[in-house]
Amino acid sequence: MTLTTALLLALLPAAGNLAGFGLAEWRKPPPWLTGAALHMAAGIATAVAAIELVPRAQDRAAIWILAIAIVVGALVSVLLVRLSRRVRGGGQGSGAFVWGAYTAIAVDMFTDGLMTGGGSAVAADLGLLLAASQVLGNLPGGFAIAAALRSGNVAGRKRLFAALAFPLAPLSGALAGFLVLDGASAALSGFVLALFAGLLLTATIEDLVPEADAPGTSRKLSSPAFAAGFVLLMLMSAYLGA
Repeated sequence: MTLTTALLLALLPAAGNLAGFGLAEWRKPPPWLTGAALHMAAGIATAVAAIELVPRAQDRAAIWILAIAIVVGALVSVLLVRLSRRVRGGGQGSGAFVWGAYTAIAVDMFTDGLMTGGGSAVAADLGLLLAASQVLGNLPGGFAIAAALRSGNVAGRKRLFAALAFPLAPLSGALAGFLVLDGASAALSGFVLALFAGLLLTATIEDLVPEADAPGTSRKLSSPAFAAGFVLLMLMSAYLGA
């Protein structure tokens, strides 16, 4: 896959964020729908790690290397969460908090782009799956930041510019990820894929699932939504890899 294609794929996570941003400007979705969508996104993310990242990493590096990489990925996830919380809480007043939250979401989207670019350098279908898996998961982030900007009395033109600037984060991340893994050795690419798996699994279990449970969606809806997300990624993996 070329760098240009990888950068285009990196726009998919941004598309999910922008869709959530636009939804917040239009109307607020019901809590049950938000919870179900987040559970589906958790199922997709879990499947990406279990079906794509770990098996591909096993083909490239020794298992002890992958074990270390997964732990490193989990630690990176923890550091990103701490950075996000520090940025959100920095500054004085509600305006500083709003733009701190905006920066935190931009950091998260940079990570999405990093995985997309790195995955694209390893295999074209992996890059596509990683990018597509982020679309649904980024909807709530876009919705939340748009709502925060509105509640912070940020002018409409500034909100529009803020939304249009979001794609810069995943694009820069994809550029970095692609350049690091393009032509890399099997051991290095396996290590990075396992690191991505550790990061993704930790973020899903520690952050995405609690956020999905927050709206109080019934298990009759949330559990099938999680399973549907997992199955969707599994089918995409089977047919894209065919």
